[in-house]
Amino acid sequence: MVSEVKTVAGRGIPLTGNDIDTDRIIPARFLRCVTFDGLGAQVFADDRTQLQGAHPFDQAQYQGAEILVVNRNFGCGSSREHAPQAIAKWGIRAIVGESFAEIFFGNCLAMGVPCVTVSSETAKALQTAIQANPQEELRLDLVAQQIHCGAATYPATLVDGPRTMLTSGTWDACGQLVAQADEIRATAMRLPYVQWSQGVAS
Repeated sequence: MVSEVKTVAGRGIPLTGNDIDTDRIIPARFLRCVTFDGLGAQVFADDRTQLQGAHPFDQAQYQGAEILVVNRNFGCGSSREHAPQAIAKWGIRAIVGESFAEIFFGNCLAMGVPCVTVSSETAKALQTAIQANPQEELRLDLVAQQIHCGAATYPATLVDGPRTMLTSGTWDACGQLVAQADEIRATAMRLPYVQWSQGVAS
């Protein structure tokens, strides 16, 4: 299926610090948007303003990165789905971290963005390697549950349910509906109340 997520490869971006909450990921004033378009430009807006160009999301060497490496309890705080949307709109396709807030994890899963966990030692090693060589490609393998960085390979954990959803493509509810359009239409035609409502409408 087109929606299958088995591997994610790309350059990394390190974001150090524990308990980075959704208010920091996307400040509340940006939640008034009608669509999620444009949120990528505002991701970590306040942190980036405070750091005046020194935030990883502003640094030239990390532009175009696709795998975000974080630390503990990433995405805690309010349940706003704008947070993972903003990260994804910036260009991130996978997040590697020590742990994730449950609702943030679920919102990422609903978008097909895997959040895999690694040990604190691995997170630090990856962040250090990315800082030393921002052009190094990372490769996240959800099937083998590994992340490759240069010559190094590290274990990366994703629980079976979400991992199966990603690798099989069943995370994509809309895609599932489109793929089964003929079966849905056939089932609907067998339902007497659907035929009746169609007859009334005509």
